[in-house]
Amino acid sequence: MDRAEKREAVATLNSVFSDSGAIVVAHYSGLTVAQMQTLRRQMREAGASVKVAKNRLAKIALEGTDVAHLGTLLTGPTILAYSDDPVAAPKVAVEFAKGHDKFVILGGAMGATSLNVDGVKALATLPSLDELRAKLVGLIQAPATKLAQLSTAPAAKLARVFGAYANRDEAA
Repeated sequence: MDRAEKREAVATLNSVFSDSGAIVVAHYSGLTVAQMQTLRRQMREAGASVKVAKNRLAKIALEGTDVAHLGTLLTGPTILAYSDDPVAAPKVAVEFAKGHDKFVILGGAMGATSLNVDGVKALATLPSLDELRAKLVGLIQAPATKLAQLSTAPAAKLARVFGAYANRDEAA
């Protein structure tokens, strides 16, 4: 890798560290190529990304960012999983780690907040941004539906009462 490539890699990593909603750092030593492809596919489907970078270049890219504390986690063969949605990358990483012993989560960051392994796991249990939006829309629509049902209910009850009286008079 020549100097220009290194400068470009540092600039790319710096933008990742500055713009991501969540970053997960993990060891991946011992994973097969197929397992790495599976991880990348799962991350892509969730709207997240995976990057393997040289630790030295990643530490240079961390300088001046809110997540500079991640530098202590960058030892050995590390992988960076990141996403704009603060829940997407941690959720996929924790799920993948359950099925693969060689994938070990070291920690991460959400914005400027440092996360240990338990913090990443706790973040993974939260619903995603899309799920929260769907729940919010459902909560907003529920009262309107109830209101419509209540406004039509008295008229329907009156119609049934009048219908019952009419049937009774015809039978007599």
